[in-house]
Amino acid sequence: MAMKKSRRKRTPLERREHLRKLLLGSNEKQGVLLNIVVYTLLISIAFIFLYPVLYMLSTSLMPKEDLLDTAAKWIPSSIYTKNYTDAMQTMDYWNSLLKNLAIAFFPTLAQVVVCSLVGYGFARYNFPLKSLLMVILMLSFLLPAQLTIMPNYVLFANLGLKGTIWAFIVPAVLGMGFKSALFILIFYNFHRQVPNVLLEAAQIDGTSGFGAYFRIAVPLSLPAVVTVILFSFVWYWNETNLTQVYLGYASSRNNGLTTLLIELQKFETSYEALYSQWDASPNKLNGAIRMAGTMLSILPLLLGYLGLQRYFIESVDKSGITGE
Repeated sequence: MAMKKSRRKRTPLERREHLRKLLLGSNEKQGVLLNIVVYTLLISIAFIFLYPVLYMLSTSLMPKEDLLDTAAKWIPSSIYTKNYTDAMQTMDYWNSLLKNLAIAFFPTLAQVVVCSLVGYGFARYNFPLKSLLMVILMLSFLLPAQLTIMPNYVLFANLGLKGTIWAFIVPAVLGMGFKSALFILIFYNFHRQVPNVLLEAAQIDGTSGFGAYFRIAVPLSLPAVVTVILFSFVWYWNETNLTQVYLGYASSRNNGLTTLLIELQKFETSYEALYSQWDASPNKLNGAIRMAGTMLSILPLLLGYLGLQRYFIESVDKSGITGE
């Protein structure tokens, strides 16, 4: 019969050392206390960012009775989707969404192409007045956009661009779109990190300057491309002051350009025009309908981020290319 091996009891000193490693950690493993602190901070920060969205979502699904009931603060007594139906009708949602997508997408596409080319030129070529042009580029980044509102308005009116999507596309094609100077600097830094040996090898193989750009520089700068696409699209989507100026404060919903945020700004006026607002009206505007309109205005960006967050994280991971 095999003898069972008796387990050696730990000495008090070994037990204290084991407890210390468990709580404070060691070189191989983090301690329990550090994990508690880290996860507490992460959960707290996540709650701060998610609280407004969760509150809007919860309120937008409440019937009017829940708005008056202090007990129903977070969980609605029933899912009331008519708030979203009324908000979509007030904002002419699908029509405004398509126009908003056009205003954000086409200038973003132009900015990515143009800013990448300009940044590559600054990073890889030496030409007269290069330093002076870089200084002017940085100064244009520091110049507030509010200072150029009226000159741009007069220029677009004289060129017949006011109230059309070309008021957004033409400046982007000329490298003067929203935050174009910042995007040029981003591409400039990324293109500087491309190893010189790759470009020299391409030139030895007989590749032209544009060939080296499209075959080598562009694939290696995909992290910058993803970053610029995301930031440019969001800025065009969220901009209201400059957009209203470029559109000439167009009020025609069916024929004029508009965005979801502009429709959200005039939400109350549009709602009163669609529904009667006498005191006992069942369609009287309330906070739940306003929250539904706000959720609808940010929903495309939330869905876009959820779909592209993997590529955005990968772009950050791949941004550590070193030049030679």
